[in-house]
Amino acid sequence: MRFLRRSSDESATAVDDTVPEVVADDPDKSRTPGKGRPTPKRREAQGRRTGPVPPPPRTQREALKRARGNKSKMTKEDRRAASADRRAKMLAGDEKYLLPRDRGPVKAYIRDLVDSRRNLMGLFMPLAILVFIALLTPLVVVQQYATLVTTFMLLAMVLEGIVLGRIVTKRVRAKFPTEPIRGLSIGWYSFIRASQLRKLRVPKPRVSPGDTVK
Repeated sequence: MRFLRRSSDESATAVDDTVPEVVADDPDKSRTPGKGRPTPKRREAQGRRTGPVPPPPRTQREALKRARGNKSKMTKEDRRAASADRRAKMLAGDEKYLLPRDRGPVKAYIRDLVDSRRNLMGLFMPLAILVFIALLTPLVVVQQYATLVTTFMLLAMVLEGIVLGRIVTKRVRAKFPTEPIRGLSIGWYSFIRASQLRKLRVPKPRVSPGDTVK
């Protein structure tokens, strides 16, 4: 009996020795270590992305597409400021912001020639407004006189436009002998420029009436 008791005690001790000791996990080890800084927002992360600089646009359609994509990322105030900046540079005659029809040294020289002259065609828009007001009046006599004056003015403007176109074409060909000059295109561009009010011309005139343009 004593032998059996000792054996049972020893077996119990052996069983206890074989049971692995369960060690509680450290609660700190189960946590994900922090990065030490706040997670950046999506807009900030996109703004920090760097990559190769895209090539310049090859066509005007591609440039407009890029501009629309950039506008979608801008705020209303940014778009308004960018539009005002583009218009200011266009009025100043910056080649990058001018319309394709106004670009180049030839067109700049034509504008200087037209702006240095006092043209009757500059009264075209005020005359059109005056005729419109006259046609609204119930007096037939006023309408008749307005129509007569308008007819003479239009004839004078057409003659002045033809003369101006020939003068400008001759001087442009002498200034740029290697450029392909088309008389009809130069004459029409000169007529459109001269028929606008001086304050509304885009880009703004660089010379004053009476200045000498070489």
